[in-house]
Amino acid sequence: MAEEKESVYNIPLIKTKMVPTTGRSNRAVKEIRAYVARHMKADEKDIWIDPKVNETIWAHGRTAPPSKMRVKAVRFEDGLVEVSLPSE
Repeated sequence: MAEEKESVYNIPLIKTKMVPTTGRSNRAVKEIRAYVARHMKADEKDIWIDPKVNETIWAHGRTAPPSKMRVKAVRFEDGLVEVSLPSE
């Protein structure tokens, strides 16, 4: 029987403001990956981020990512975690 765990998280991305402006969107992606890995009890290499989440982060360029983001994370039986927008 396939077991999936699904959760919706509000991820604070405030630490992105501590890095230089040219690396803020890259840092936001890393923060999302680390947050989901910690809360879903998975390895960071097993986390797949949907391209629409990436587009939302990069919508204002590399210098102005959002300060927080709402995402849906689904952990599958094989350990893979998929991160997407909750409206999908």
